[in-house]
Formats: sequence, structure tokens, C-alpha cells
Amino acid sequence: MQRGFAKRVMSSSLEKGEETQFFVARSSWATVEPEVFSNAIPAVAENIIDGQFVGRRSGESNKKAGFKSFPDPMNKNEDAFLLVPETSKEELVHFLRSRVATTPKSGAHNPFKRPERYLKYGDVTMKLAEALRDASNVEYFAKLIQRVAPKSYGQASAEVVVTRKFLENFAGDNVRFLSRGFSVPGDHVGQMSHGYRWPYGKVCIITPFNFPLEIPVLQLLGALYMGNRVLLHVDSRVSIVMEQFLRLMHACGMPAEDVDLIHCDGEIMGELLEQMQPRMTLFTGSQRVAERLATQLKGKVKLEDAGFDWKILGPDASKEELPFVAYQCDQDAYACSGQKCSAQSILFAHANWMRLGICDAMESLASKRNLSDLTVGPVLTKTTEQMLTHVRQILTQIEGSKVLFGGKELQNHNIPERYGALEPTAVLVPLQEMLKNDDNFELVTTEIFGPFQIVVEYDDATLPDVLKAMEKMENHLTAAIVSNDVDFRRKLLSETVNGTTYVGNRARTTGAPQNHWFGPCGDPRAGGIGTKEAIQLVWSSHREIIVDDNSSSSKNNWTQPAQT
Repeated sequence: MQRGFAKRVMSSSLEKGEETQFFVARSSWATVEPEVFSNAIPAVAENIIDGQFVGRRSGESNKKAGFKSFPDPMNKNEDAFLLVPETSKEELVHFLRSRVATTPKSGAHNPFKRPERYLKYGDVTMKLAEALRDASNVEYFAKLIQRVAPKSYGQASAEVVVTRKFLENFAGDNVRFLSRGFSVPGDHVGQMSHGYRWPYGKVCIITPFNFPLEIPVLQLLGALYMGNRVLLHVDSRVSIVMEQFLRLMHACGMPAEDVDLIHCDGEIMGELLEQMQPRMTLFTGSQRVAERLATQLKGKVKLEDAGFDWKILGPDASKEELPFVAYQCDQDAYACSGQKCSAQSILFAHANWMRLGICDAMESLASKRNLSDLTVGPVLTKTTEQMLTHVRQILTQIEGSKVLFGGKELQNHNIPERYGALEPTAVLVPLQEMLKNDDNFELVTTEIFGPFQIVVEYDDATLPDVLKAMEKMENHLTAAIVSNDVDFRRKLLSETVNGTTYVGNRARTTGAPQNHWFGPCGDPRAGGIGTKEAIQLVWSSHREIIVDDNSSSSKNNWTQPAQT
């Protein structure tokens, strides 16, 4: 099997017909093998400071000293198969002195400074995309993702492919096209205003565990394209994936000093942010942490926070459409064990769909999910007991609620107790009881981030109550309006705000590719990912430069006007 990539490319310095060949073998950058690391041969991650990989502290002979160990999410007997630096407060000084932390406000490049770096990143991006066209590299990253954030191979490999397609979209001149400006004629000869996209300088990216490659790569490259240098923090349970990808980025020619990578806990990261004061921070994760960061960093943030996401099945139910709609509901609620910020958290099903048997169809599909192919797997942010307690609380507090399917611990698993193991679960909640009081509503709309969804039945008469529930929700990331009824769709779209909304009888809440905006709406701090507009919004600001110079004729004919 090929272990690298090769391509013949024209070098900008070789314009006389000569060609140069580059080749990056995985053996030259990868330091872990997904299929072999274990307690006996743990995967070891390292920090990156000024392009240098920094691991064990000097003077420590114990191979685990200075590292935090993590268990295999699928095997509690392998309790230290991954070692990640446990960065201390005393070690933060090295990050505070780095090129990233001392980057000026004008960035590493901008339209007036070192514009050749736009070309550099276009070239680096092309090489990275080519690397991910190598099937063995796709398999490498997919299996690495599966080891630390278990999901089906289809889900893990799709994450790698979406990342590659993003890289293909922004290779070559597309990096500098992101900084395309505009000009407006002035009031007189010699005056012209020019609008530019301007970097922030030193920035920070904080990303979660559920997409260990796609989210950090797309945000990181966007930040670098616009001229920023980046401090990157990925959830330590999965940060080995991004650490390996950064090694590939170095091998593909990325200026190594442009990105620092830190592995640490939340307290240490908060201390570093407090001292470093990045000009902009992109945070993807829980709403609680997002709000705390927004306060700590004085609002200089973009957020892709929690997503309690809704789907509504319209009145135009169809027996012919039932298999597909049920399949998509199952995918949206339970793929990746529901650990997507776009996962279907609540399903508003019209009575027509309920009579057709949408819940039975979903139950049948959910029953086929199993640990052997990771179509269901460990939940990394909730224990089994925490999720079961939530189910019991709903059943106790919400009159008329009931478990449609699931609600039990997975059988025959070896998942560590610190993680969760829950069967795909759906709980039916009456609409009027959900809206009865604030306590009920808060309980029903609590995001579990696991294989769990709420189902609510409604009809034409109670559609206003559904809209009332949508208006009351705090998160506005994704939504789906499953209907071909134009009037119904227009009604829903006109009264909701979710940033990424799918519409039509094939509508979904998950599976966002690289070719459209993905991000929340209705919040001035909302960030996005994946597109030109997302990169420009999150990673640059607008600068207006007005040129106003005198022509020889205006110099000779000028007279001083009256003062005002």
C-alpha cells in the first residue's frame, strides 16, 4: 500500500519548463499507528511551540511523568493507551514568548505585508489536499479518529473526505481570493476609498472531541489564510489526531512557527488566554464554556456553541417517503452516537406521520445499531447513569411522557465507567406538558449529546404552540423542515432563525459538507465554518483605506475655503 503521495508540479522559480517533484512519505511525519497503540505501546502526543515538538519535561525518567493518560473508549482494561502532555502553569511562559503570542495586530501577512504568504498557503493547501487523496492516508486518519472518538468507519472516513474537499476548494489562488477587496470613487480627482480584509494577528482556536480532524483543520486553515498566527487547543481526549495532522502540515511546507499546539485542562487554558489575550478566539463546544469565554475575553470571540436542534415533519406525510424520512431521522439522531452539535435533539412529528408509523420505523432502524461496527458507541461527555437519570427525570416530571424505545444501557460492552453506554433512545413528550412551565421546558430541551432524542406530536391546530417552543429555545444552529408543502415551509422559515436550515422532503439536520455555511444564527458572536464567507467573517475584519492625494492641477487651483 502506498504510504505517501507524489506529484509533479511547476515551481514558481522554474518557469523555463523545468519541473520539480515532491514526495511526502507517511513514515517521515507520522509518529503513531492507530491499530497498535495500547497500554504497552501508548500513543504519545506533544505540544508544539515555535514549530518545535515539546514532550517530556527535562530530567524526568518516568515515561509517563508530565503526561495525562486516557483510557481506550472501547476497552476499560486499556486505561492508559494515550498519553498527552499535562501542561503546567509554569510552562505557559514558553507559549507567551512564542512567535504566535508576539504576532502584531497587522498579522503575519496582509494585503500590504508579505503577500507572497497567500501564495505559500495556496501551495501548502494543494499539497495537503493531494496527501488526503492517498487512500492510505484517508484510512490512517479515519482509523486514528475511530480509536479516540469511536464512530463508524463511514462517519470517520467522511470526516477526512470533507476535510480534503475543503482543502481542494482553497488551494492555489483561492487563498488570496479570500482577501479580495473593493474600491469606491471619491469626491474629487485623487480620492479613492479601498476596502480590505485584515487579519487580527494572534488568535486562538478551541475545538471539541466529536470531530477531531474536520473542525480544527477547517478553522485553522481559514485563520492562517487571512494572515493570523494561531494558538490551537483541541480536547485532549482526541488531540493526537490534530497533532499528527500538524506534522503533515509541517511536511507540506507550512511555516512551522505559525501554529502553537497546547494540550492542557480547562483551568490552564483559561490562565493562558488571560495572559495572552488573543485578538480573536473561535470556540466550538458547550454553551456554558462559551459564555464564560465571552466574558473573560471581553467579547472578542466567535462561537459555535451548543445545538439543541429541531426537526419538524410537516403535514404532507407520505407512505412512499416513510422509509427515507425514518432513515434520515435515525441518522440525524444516532450517527456518531448523537455526538454532533447538529444532531436531531427534538422531533416535532405531525399526527399524519405518527399515524403512518414514523416512530416504529425509527425503532426498527435504531435496533440495528451495534458496537461491532460502531454505529453506536461510547458517549464521551456523559456517563451511562447521568443519561439514564435524565430519562427517569423526564418520565417522573412530565405527565404523559414515555420511552418509545431504548432507555437502557448497552449490553455486552467494555466501555470505561467515565464514559456512557446507552442504547439509541427516544422519549415521547406531550407538547402541552412541555410548554406547561419553565421547569418542564428546560428539562425537555436539555442537550444530552448522546444517542437520545425527544419526540413531540402536533397537528394543524397546535402548530402555533410548536412555533412558540422554537422561539423559546436558546440554541439556533441547525434545523430541518421535512415538507414539500410550500406554504408550510414558508410559515416555518419566516418565524425561525436557525443558521443552517435544511428544507424539503429530504431535509436533515446533520451531515454538513464543505460547500455551504455551517453555523448558528441570531447571535452577533456567531461563527461559521467551511465557506469563503465563514472564513472572512470569523478570521478577518474590515479595514477601509482612503487615498486622497493632490494632482498638479488641484495644487495650482486650490484656495482655502471658509473655516467651519
